[in-house]
Amino acid sequence: MRLMKLFNLNDPGWGRGNQNQNDDPRGKPDPSSGPPDLDEVWRDFSKRLNGMFGRKGGNRGSRPPSGGGMPSLPGPSPRFLLLLAVVAVLLWLASGFMIVQEGQVSVVTRFGQYVKTLGPGLQWRMPYPIEASQPVNIAQLRTFEVGFRGSSRNKVLPESLMLTNDENIVDVQFVVQYRLLPDGAPSYLFNTSQPDESVRQAAETAMREIVGRKPMDFVLYSGRTEVASEVQTLAQSILDRYKTGIQISTVAIQNVQPPEQVQAAFDDAVKAGQDRERQINEGNAYASKVVPEAEGQAARMIQESEGYSAQVIGQAQGDTSRFNSIAAEYAKAPGVTRERLYLETMQDILSDTAKVMIDAPVGNNMLYLPLDKIMGQAARAVDGTSSLGSRDAGSSGGSVPAAAGGSAQAARGPSGPGTSRAASRGVPAGLDSLMTSPYSN
Repeated sequence: MRLMKLFNLNDPGWGRGNQNQNDDPRGKPDPSSGPPDLDEVWRDFSKRLNGMFGRKGGNRGSRPPSGGGMPSLPGPSPRFLLLLAVVAVLLWLASGFMIVQEGQVSVVTRFGQYVKTLGPGLQWRMPYPIEASQPVNIAQLRTFEVGFRGSSRNKVLPESLMLTNDENIVDVQFVVQYRLLPDGAPSYLFNTSQPDESVRQAAETAMREIVGRKPMDFVLYSGRTEVASEVQTLAQSILDRYKTGIQISTVAIQNVQPPEQVQAAFDDAVKAGQDRERQINEGNAYASKVVPEAEGQAARMIQESEGYSAQVIGQAQGDTSRFNSIAAEYAKAPGVTRERLYLETMQDILSDTAKVMIDAPVGNNMLYLPLDKIMGQAARAVDGTSSLGSRDAGSSGGSVPAAAGGSAQAARGPSGPGTSRAASRGVPAGLDSLMTSPYSN
């Protein structure tokens, strides 16, 4: 009966040690033989928690409220609250660390007012809500199109149609590229409400103003580069005036053409202009070819004339010197000089003539002198005597010795100036006597 009472599960004091009315130690159940007591476990946990937060273990012997409800947790201690506050402050301060990417800057505001600009890298600012930061990409090259979108066929006529100085309408399509200045991020964020739209309006305004100053042909053909440069300068001055912190990098005109309604007429005008340019280029090429040739011919003629002038002057000077020398000799011996001049003149004339007709002083007969034969015989006689000897004399017949004898006889004839000069010049003696007969008296 006692054993049944020990293991009675309906016993409210089962497993509670000395709280059972029966204090017989033999009637206590073995702790290792049954499940643990949840109330005891909860009390141990409460003690440990109180010891951790500095509370001394009180109410150690108190029992949990009857009725089977969960016991209440112990209240937080001041040390625990301080620890929680320190952790919260550290986490809040750590939220101020940030990493600024390369090519970007971070604009810091304190209660909405600009304070500073942070560069790339690991940076720190006062956490929100004291300070706030906004990243701005200053290395990005921004681009927008005016007069078209994506392709030149997708026209935006309200943007592209412009009036020129000569009251013509042109369709201008261009592209603008810009980026922020290194220190222009605060101005980009705070000085204008829509900075990108401000750049578009400034570029379009500058283009309309520059095109309005130029004639239509200048904008269509030869002045695109100049117009783009002037538009960039004017648009940059407008943006600097409003302090936008933006720098325009490029203004590129993609297409300039007249309106579609008059496109055919302008195509004809363009073709005519191209023909004109082609003809101008051909004329320049021809001029480049002809002018150097003419200059070369002129230089050659000048040099030839200078050479001829030098030749004539030199010849005239030589003739003058020769005449002076002859005049001096003539003054000394007029007859000899006259004869020498006559002989030299006749030699110059007869050297190019093969036949000579001489009028004899007696009778009316004309003498024919075969000079070519006489000169040939004389030459052969001289050559035969000097080099070949008697062998050539025997083979050449009787004519050559006769000529040689005539030449020798002319050489051995009466001495005198005319005879010796004629023999030295190779003139036969008979011809020499005939030529000198007018002066024999």
